[in-house]
Amino acid sequence: MDNDHQMWGIHGGRTGDADTLFLQGGCVALGWHIMGNLSKLPANRDGFKNRVAEAFPTMKQGAVPVSAGQLYRFVHEAKSGDIVVYPSKSDRHIHIGRIEGDYEYSPKQEISYPNHRKVKWIKDFPRTHFSQGALHEIGAAMSFFAVKTYADEFWATIEGKDVSVPVAQDETVSLVASDIEDQTSDYILKKLAQELKGGSFEDFVAHLLQAMGYKTQQPKRGKGADGGVDITAHKDELCFEPPIIRVQVKSTEGKNGDKDVSALYGKLNPGEKALFVTLGEFTPPAENFARNKSDLRLINGNELVKLIFQHYEKFDSRYKGILPLKRVYIPDPEEAEE
Repeated sequence: MDNDHQMWGIHGGRTGDADTLFLQGGCVALGWHIMGNLSKLPANRDGFKNRVAEAFPTMKQGAVPVSAGQLYRFVHEAKSGDIVVYPSKSDRHIHIGRIEGDYEYSPKQEISYPNHRKVKWIKDFPRTHFSQGALHEIGAAMSFFAVKTYADEFWATIEGKDVSVPVAQDETVSLVASDIEDQTSDYILKKLAQELKGGSFEDFVAHLLQAMGYKTQQPKRGKGADGGVDITAHKDELCFEPPIIRVQVKSTEGKNGDKDVSALYGKLNPGEKALFVTLGEFTPPAENFARNKSDLRLINGNELVKLIFQHYEKFDSRYKGILPLKRVYIPDPEEAEE
C-alpha cells in the first residue's frame, strides 16, 4: 500500500450513531445536512465559510472556519486512495479503510449524514493495539481531520508490523494524562475568569472555604468597604476561636506583587492568619515575602484548581453548573513504574 497518500481520521457522531452506516454501507459520511449539496459551493474555503455562516447564523464566529474547513477537506482535499481511520464506539476497534470515490450527496440514503465518500474497509484492530498517543490523536474533537503525528504508527500497522508497546514503556501515556490534566485546569481557570468577576469570584472562594469546613463572613461591598479583606474564615459559628483567617481574593489573571501581599498581611491582628487567593500568579518578591511566614498562605491559579478537585463533590448546584466536571480515572505512570 502506498503511504504517500494522505491519512484522515473521522468520527461517527458523538455517540457513534453513524457506525452502521460507515461499516455496513461501505462509506464515511458527515452531517451538516442543512448545508445542502456541498459540490454546488465554490471550490474554495471562503465559499464554504460563507455557506456555514449563512446556514448556522448563531454559530460562534471562531467556529465557522473550523466547521467549513472540515467540510472543504472532506469534499476537495481527500482523494481516492487516501486512508481513513475510524475509531468505532460500538466495538471499540480502530477501522482502517481506503477512500474509493469522489464526494457524493446522498440525502435519501441517510438524511442525518448526507455527505458521503465510498470506502473499502481493509483492516480493523482493537484499541489496545495502538499507543496512547495515537489513540489521543484520532480522538480529536473534530469530525474529519488529518492524521499526522502518529500516521507512521498506523501505516506500520496496515503493513503488518508489530507496533505494540508495553504500557510501562509507552511514554505517550504520561503525556496524554498530563494533557488531560492541563486542559481541565485551563478550562476551570478560563470559566472562573470569564463568568465570576470581582464579587462573584469572592463568593465562589467563600463557597470553596465552606466546602473545606470553614464558616465565612463577607463585608458589605463598596469602594473601600472591606479594607482589603474580602472574606473572614473561621471554624466556629461565632468567629471567636482561632484561627481567624483574613482572605483577599483577586479574579485577575495577572501577577500579584509583594505590595498587594504585604498590604493584606499588615491588616492582621495578633493570632490571625492571612490567605491570598488569585486566578493568576505571584511575583518572585511576593513569594519571597510569604516564604518564611507561617501565618500567610498564597494560593495561585494552579493551586486553586487542585483545591477545587479535592472538594468539588461538596459544591452546590450553582457552582457545579458553572463548572460542570465529571470524575474520570486516568493512568498514573509514576505509580505504575513502582
